[in-house]
Amino acid sequence: MYISQVKENAKDWWKYLIGLVIVFGFLFLFSIPHGVAIGIKTATGALDPTRLQDINYLMKAFEPNLNLIFLLLPFAGMLIGTFIAVKFIHGQPLLKLTTTRAKVDWNRAIFAFTLWGIFTSLMLFVDYSFISPENYEWNFKLQPFLILCLIALILLPLQTSAEEYMFRGYLMQGIGVVFKYKWIALLLTSVGFGLLHYSNPEVERFGDIVMIYYIGTGLFLGIITLMDEGLELALGFHAANNLFTALLVSADWTALQTHSVLKDISNPSAMPLDEVIIPVFVIFPILILVFAQKYGWKNWNERLFGRV
Repeated sequence: MYISQVKENAKDWWKYLIGLVIVFGFLFLFSIPHGVAIGIKTATGALDPTRLQDINYLMKAFEPNLNLIFLLLPFAGMLIGTFIAVKFIHGQPLLKLTTTRAKVDWNRAIFAFTLWGIFTSLMLFVDYSFISPENYEWNFKLQPFLILCLIALILLPLQTSAEEYMFRGYLMQGIGVVFKYKWIALLLTSVGFGLLHYSNPEVERFGDIVMIYYIGTGLFLGIITLMDEGLELALGFHAANNLFTALLVSADWTALQTHSVLKDISNPSAMPLDEVIIPVFVIFPILILVFAQKYGWKNWNERLFGRV
């Protein structure tokens, strides 16, 4: 039902193209402050113009809290653009983009947020305290951390919601009603979600193997969206994943370099295979089973592979 509830959009499929132009227009608009700041620094000699294509170099161009604002602002634009496209191009209520329920079930989002937040915090605590303490250094500084908390609590949910509303919402519904099969929408949006992260420093450092994690995460989020007939679980999980990561641990080779509590100083030359395989093929399936048990999911074949 999540995709089928907007099937009347199929006859006006071209509106999705207009919608994407609007979304990326707002994304570009909200990217201008970062571009202006880079231009000013380059003009004053603070940045090397020959290294502006180096993602890792640009990640260190500004103070971490300011850099985080620059990185997250475009996603606020993406979210605004998505809502405008849905509301004014398709004439569709935002509730249909979010869920099939009569109203948004925020308890679902809170449950997924809490579950994943506790799990990731616990895993980091165990690794830091017992398994690999030599891989971390204490990075906590009160004032910049408090500023980070403020920025993260405001902008990170906008960033994660923008990705969910775009990929598991707007694109999944649009592709689903156009191509008529849910599995096509699930597959294409998962690959697209992975490609969105292709420019992340992790991919540049470790290679394409990291894409297994990003595409696998997209599949996981798509599956729970289709099975639960709404975005609430995906919104909660994604927000917890990025928020707890930004606050608890960062590294010089990650996309989110913040004033976190800990800093990963392991500096690996290759991505450990277990960090790619275990989340995608072990942890995510377990989470799916937990959600399925709690919310009584049925008709798996129809919800994931059926016709729209």
